[in-house]
Formats: sequence, C-alpha cells, structure tokens
Amino acid sequence: IPGYRPAEPRRIDTVRDELLNSVHRFLGHVETTLQQLDACEIKLHIPELDLKPDVEELLASPEVVMELEQCVMSWQAQVTIVMEEQQKKKPQAPGPLAEIEFWRERAAVLSALSEQLKLPLVKKILNVMTRTDPGTVQNLELTVNELNKFHLKSMDNVRFLSTLERHFKNLVSGVDFGVILDTIPQMMNSLRFVWIISRHYNTDEHMVPLMERIAWELSERVARVVNVVLFYWIQAKAKTLDGKKVLDLWKTSYFEMRAKIEASGQDSRWEFDRKKLFEKTDYMATICQDLYDILQTVEEFYNIFGPELKAVTGDPKRIDEVLHRVDSLVVPIEEINFDPFSIRKMGSWKMVMQDFITEVQAIEGEAMNFIDQSFKALRSATAAFELLLKFKNIPSRDAINKQMMKKFNDILAQYCKEIDMINSIFVQNKDNPPLIKTHPPIAGAIYWERFLFDCIKSTIMRFKEMPEMLESEQGKEAKTKYLTVGRCMRTYEQEKYKCWHDETKQKLPLLMKRTLLAIFSNFEKGVRFRVNFAAELKEIITETKYMDQLDYSIPELAQNIALQEDKFLRYTHDLQNLVNRYHSLVDSLNDAEYLLLSEQICELRNVLWPGCRRLNWNALGIPEFITRGNQAASKFESLLNQIQKNARDIEAKLLSMETVNLFKLPTPDKTGHLPGVKEFCELIEMERMKDVNVLSGRYTAIGPLLTKMESLILQTSTGKAKHMAPYYAYWERKVFDSLIKMLLRNLSSFNKSLTGNNPLFQIDAILSAPDIVLEPKYNEVYKLIMQCVRDCVESTKRFVRWMHGTCIECPPQQMDGEDEPMVFTYYSDVCQYPQVNEGAMALSQTVQRLLNMSVHYLRRWLRFRLLWKMDRAIVVEKFAARRPSCVMYDEKLQSYARIKKDVAQQPLTKDVHIIQLNLELLAHTVQEKAQAWISSLGTLLNKSAREDLDSLHSKLTLNLCLKL
Repeated sequence: IPGYRPAEPRRIDTVRDELLNSVHRFLGHVETTLQQLDACEIKLHIPELDLKPDVEELLASPEVVMELEQCVMSWQAQVTIVMEEQQKKKPQAPGPLAEIEFWRERAAVLSALSEQLKLPLVKKILNVMTRTDPGTVQNLELTVNELNKFHLKSMDNVRFLSTLERHFKNLVSGVDFGVILDTIPQMMNSLRFVWIISRHYNTDEHMVPLMERIAWELSERVARVVNVVLFYWIQAKAKTLDGKKVLDLWKTSYFEMRAKIEASGQDSRWEFDRKKLFEKTDYMATICQDLYDILQTVEEFYNIFGPELKAVTGDPKRIDEVLHRVDSLVVPIEEINFDPFSIRKMGSWKMVMQDFITEVQAIEGEAMNFIDQSFKALRSATAAFELLLKFKNIPSRDAINKQMMKKFNDILAQYCKEIDMINSIFVQNKDNPPLIKTHPPIAGAIYWERFLFDCIKSTIMRFKEMPEMLESEQGKEAKTKYLTVGRCMRTYEQEKYKCWHDETKQKLPLLMKRTLLAIFSNFEKGVRFRVNFAAELKEIITETKYMDQLDYSIPELAQNIALQEDKFLRYTHDLQNLVNRYHSLVDSLNDAEYLLLSEQICELRNVLWPGCRRLNWNALGIPEFITRGNQAASKFESLLNQIQKNARDIEAKLLSMETVNLFKLPTPDKTGHLPGVKEFCELIEMERMKDVNVLSGRYTAIGPLLTKMESLILQTSTGKAKHMAPYYAYWERKVFDSLIKMLLRNLSSFNKSLTGNNPLFQIDAILSAPDIVLEPKYNEVYKLIMQCVRDCVESTKRFVRWMHGTCIECPPQQMDGEDEPMVFTYYSDVCQYPQVNEGAMALSQTVQRLLNMSVHYLRRWLRFRLLWKMDRAIVVEKFAARRPSCVMYDEKLQSYARIKKDVAQQPLTKDVHIIQLNLELLAHTVQEKAQAWISSLGTLLNKSAREDLDSLHSKLTLNLCLKL
C-alpha cells in the first residue's frame, strides 16, 4: 500500500523481546553478585592479637584490653556509618525493578554486618569488654539492635517485593502487550497482598511511590512500542490499540481492586493520589486513541481508493493523486519534533490533530466529487456493482460510502452501453468470428457467441441480488435490451448448428471411403506415400465432441466415429510412422545403394500398395496391414543396416588411405646428428613401404566385403554379379578418389615441410677449385628428393584395378612385344591427373629454390678465392724477386693470418630451411690454403734472411782482417 511502511515481522519482535528478557535476567545476576562483593568489602576490624588464651588471661594484659576497647568503639562507629549511608541511599532508576534492587542491596550490606557480629571471635572480644567496660558494650548493643531492626525490615521488603518481581519483569521485557495485559490483574492481587501483610508498604507514604514506579514503567513501555516517529503502519494500528488497552487496564484494575478492598471492610482502603498514578497514563491513552483514529482513517481511505475503484473508473492517475494526499496526512505526525506523550506538549498535539481533521475533510470532499465524475464514465458495470456491494461490508468513510451507494443508476446506464457494445461486436464478427486455437469453426463460433452472451448475462444475474434496482425505470429498460440481444444470439446459434448437422450427414460417408494411403511422385527416389486421413474428417470429429459438450444432438454416424477417435488417431499415428519409416529408409540410400536394392525396395512398396488401392477407413484389416508393413520395413531395414555397415567398413579403409602420411620425416637422434640426403630419402621410403603394405592389405579386403554384400542381396558369392556391376564401379571410383586425395594431401604436406625451419638432413660443402660445391652435388640432391616424390606417386602401383563388372583384382596380362606381364593398377590414371602433376611440379620448384638458396649462401666463401685461384709458387717467386723488406713480408703474413682467423670464426653449419649445410670440410680446406701461403712466404723470408746474414758475416770478417 503506498505510504504504508512494511510491518515488522512478528518473529523479529519475539526474538527481540526474548533477548531483552534474557539480558535483564543476566543483569540481575550480575548486580546481585556485585552487591554481595560490595557487602563483603564492609568488614569489621579485628586487632592483630593472639586471642587464643581464655578471657582471664586476656584481662590480665592491660595492653590487650586497651586494644580491644578501641576495636569495639570502632565497630560501633562503623555500624553507625553504614546505617546512615544506607538511609541516605535511594533507588537508582524510576522503574519498579529498581525498588527491588535497592532493598536487596541494603539487605545484603546489613546481612554482612550482622553475620560478622555473630562470629565467635567477636563474641569473645565483647565478653572481655563486658568484664572491663560494660558501658562501651551496652552502647554497641544498642547500635546492633538498631541494625537488626533495620536488617529485618530490609529482608521483609525483599521477600514481599520478590513476589512482585516476575510481574515487574513482564512489564519491562514481556514478549508483547498481551503478556502485560495478562500481568496487570495478577500484579494488582500481589500488590494487595503486599499492602495487607507488609509492615513497610502498608501506608500511602511507601505504597504510592511503588505504584508510581509501576505507572512510569507502563508509560515507558507503551511510549517505546507505540513510536509515532518510526511507525510501521500496518502493525502500528494493533500496537496502538493494545497500548491503549494496557493503560486503561492499569486504571481499571486499580479501581476494581480498590472496590474489592472496600467491599471486604477488613483492610485499609486505598486512598492514593490519583493524579500521581493516572494523570500521565490517562493522557497517553488519549494520544493512543488519537493515533488509532489516524490509522483507521488512513485505512478507510485505502479501502475506498483501491485497485477495484481504479478498475471501475479507469482513472488511476486521479486516484493516485488522492492517495498521495492520503499519504501526506501522516507526514506531519511522522515529522513532529516533540514527544506527543508529554502532557506539557498537549497544545502542540491538539494543533496537529486539528490540522489532520481539516485535511481529512478536504480529502473527503475531493473524493466525493471524483466519485461523482467517475461513475458517469464507468468502464465495467459488473465491477462497479461488485464494488458497491463490497462497500457495504468494509469499513470506510461514512460520507464517501453514502455517496457511492447512490450510484446504481450510473451502473445501469453503463450496463446498457455494454449491451450495445457486445451487440456491435456480435454483428460485426458473426460471419467470421474469432476462435480459440483448439476450437473447430462451427462449435467455436457457438462458443464465441455464448461467451458474448454470458458477458451480459452474468451482469444482470448479479443485479438480481438487488431486485429494487431492476424494478426502476432504467432497470426495466436494461432488462428489455438484454432480452432483445439474447434472442438474436440464440437464433444465430441454432442456424449454425443446423447447417453443420446437414453437411456432416452428407459428407461423412464419402470421407470414410477414402483409401488409407495416397501416392505422389518423386523423381529422385520413386513414389512417395502420405496418410490419406482427410482434414475434414478430423474437423468433424472435433466438432462432434464440442457439439456434445454444448448439449446438441449428434448424427449417429458422426457420434460413432467420434467415439472411435482414439482408434483412428492410433491408426493415423501408426500409418504415419510406417510411411515415415519407409521414406527414412529410402532417403538414407545414396544413388548406388538405391540401384543395388531396387528389387528389395519394390518388394517393400508392394506391401504398401493395398493401402493405396483397396483399404479404406471402414476396413477391418487396418491393424493387419500396418503389421505387415512394419514387418516388411524391418526386413528391409535389417538388410540395409548390414549393407551400410559393410559400406562403413569400406569407408573407414578408404579414410585411412586418405589420411596416411607417406612422407614420415625422420627425427634427429639424441646426439643431434642429421642424416645425409640419401639416407634421409631412404628412411622416408622405408616408412612409406610399410604404410603402403598396410594400405594394400586394406584395399584387398574391400573385395571380400562387396562379395559379402552380394551374398546378402543375391545369395551368391562370385564377386562378379551383373546386378552389382554399378555398385562395383561406384566403389572403384571411390578408391580412385581416395588415392587422389592421399597423393594431393601428402604432396602438399611434404611441400610445406620442405619450407619449414627445422633441418632434416645434412649436405657437405667442399672446395672443388675453382668453385665451392655441394656434396652430393646439386643435381644429385635434386634427383634424390624428386625420386622420393616419384616413389610416392608410384606407390599407387600397389593398388590393382578390378576386372570390368567385378570386384576381383585383375591378374597380370601378357602384352604383345613386352617381356614382363602387364599389371593394371591405378597408377596409370593417377599419374595423368592434372592436380597430382601440379603438386609434383610445385615440389620440384621448392627443391630447386632450397638448393639455390644453399648455393647462394656458399658464394659468400668466394671472397677467399685468391687463396686457390692464383699459382702460389709463381706469385711467391715474383714477390721474392722484388727483394721485399721484412715489413712487406710481415704485412703479407698478417693478411693470411687474418684470413685464417676469419675462417675459424665462421659457423661450421648453416640451416637453409630443412637443409643443414656442413661447412667443416670447406673451412678446413680454406685454412690449409692460407697456411700454405704463410709457409711459402716464411720459407722465402728465411732464405732471404740467411743470405743477408751470410753477406753481413763476410763483410764483418773482411773488415776485421784488414784492421789486423
């Protein structure tokens, strides 16, 4: 409901109150424990003397006597102080439980002192002091007597108040107001008991404050529960009413108990101050009544402006506006900034209530004006009538309710409009009425007409609940219009039925004579069948069922057929399954299988022909026909399953042929060593031969499978049945296609592998002056790889062709002019296939491109060609003939040393896609050439140096001789 806050669940209230009750009990235990601990802290001072000797010995010691005298005097002072402190204490809270706790605390303290004064040691000290100073002991005894009286009074009060404790706890933490309502009368009886028995609470002086505390607790509980600021509007009404009952019961129970006390004439009367006890609770009861009236008013407005009025008036926007004003009624109450339960705010609360009453009157006036306008443009007479009847039984605003009871004439006017509208719909659509999906045309039209008639009939039947309404002038007019339209609809219904009755008697016999099945042609798979159960026959059965529900008489034949509807449905269902099964079996055949099983298909059709020529829907042999058809279909299906199973086996063998890998590339061993190109090709050829042997065996097994099919179909096992010749040719073509796919896939895969980046074989690079060449040579490598490709294509020679019209492999044939017999294989056709030749050509180009890339890389080594291109002896002699200096020799030697170093830094292998070039021999040869140049130059340098040394030695010797 707009404006209403959701009600707080009852379960949450219960859990909350039980939790509070448990917390209060726990707090009570804690406070009692604390009181006992506090009481224990009040201890009488015992001097630290040896008091074990008897009294005479103690009296003999003046020091002990003096110490004990001071002790007794301190006891008197301590007891006096405690009593004075207790008399000054007041309860710490305004509730009745605080009164109980107050007396319990006092009783605990006084009890602790009393018990200590009864200790044997204390009595012994007092005995000693009585012998020495009786006056001091007498003073203490007077004080102790006062303490005992005070203690006895406290204990009595605790005992009497304990009888009220359960009631007081219910007031504080009861689950709901129901508990409090049950508690108040019992609590009053307990209060009367305390009033009579107690020596403390038997006077106005002490009883009135206790009852004031009870009144305060009740007021506090009601104020806490009936919270006008945090209203849950659905739940608040009940809580507010219960709160008022609690406050009223408090006062009522008081006066009832007061009357009982007066009637007894034995006990003191209750002449308490009523203002103290009831002024606040009475005022709070009036506030609760005001809050209840507010909630009642809001509820009455929502009862009026509900979904029913929206449906009747068709103006939900205007109703929502009124409801918005109703919601606004409670806003000032929710937003008040004062305590409405405070008597001091009585004037402020009266102003709030006056504003509320004024706004309610304004809303009532607007609502009545809106109702007057809305009932002049009603949407539904029935809904409006139901609404008015409802307002007789639900609580709502009296003024608005009286206004709505005057709207019956508006309802009759609306009903006349509805009759005109229904009649208009009937006239416009009676020739082509809207039908429910499951309804047949005629019965559906009658159902439609009866629905329209019921729309106006149900309303006027409701009007009969108020006869005075139809007896008015406007009521008579509405009744006349209703009868006129009803007669027209009844005539329409009878005409529809008569037309259907006559047509059914004429058509039904002809429809039942139709054959069970009908034939229509399909050029691909021969004739097709369909169930020949006429749609008109289905319609007649449906019409019959619905006409029977409409209580019309049915033609006998139609009734008999309708009673057998389940049988005909079963027949049509079984026939449709049979036809679908036939079509499914035929459609599952490919063209080759269709030709292969043509005789069996004809046999199956012959079983179905009677359903197209002889049997009709009146026949008694329909079940037997269906059984024969299913048996023939099962027989054909069993044969077909075996044929197709063998075909799947052949397909699996051909698939293995298509997916075989004829270029299984060898992987490097654990040392990383790669084979040479010749070894590489040989390894591929070895793996290929293994796979081709397996495939050849699988191909050879195809013939026996076809022979097995022959035995299933023709009961022969020759492998050369004429009837199966097209089927043999079909599989021969499939074998050829699989071989082509095998070659194309393998050639493409091998071509892709050749351009990979992982080296597969190794080729040596060597120096063959004046060039650097491959070993094996370029052409040899090319021939080896292409021979591997040719071997792959020639592997199809292992697949021998079948003899014409058979599935038997053709034996070798001796040809004229040939020494070796000719074996007819698929190779002769495969090698001429254009795409196979294109694949081989692509591989040839890839191999050439790889080899060219390898040769191109080796050209980089030609920068060292001067080492072997020039004649070393001639060049060195010419260089020596120029009588070069040592520096020139050094430059030459350094240049050749650099060449050796450069060669040593070159990688010894180079990967060109799948080719790994081994450069180790080439590098070693180049280094040897450089070293040869260094050796030749060194020899000449040594010879030149020796000659110069000998010449210098001769000159030195000659000069020495001349000096001598």
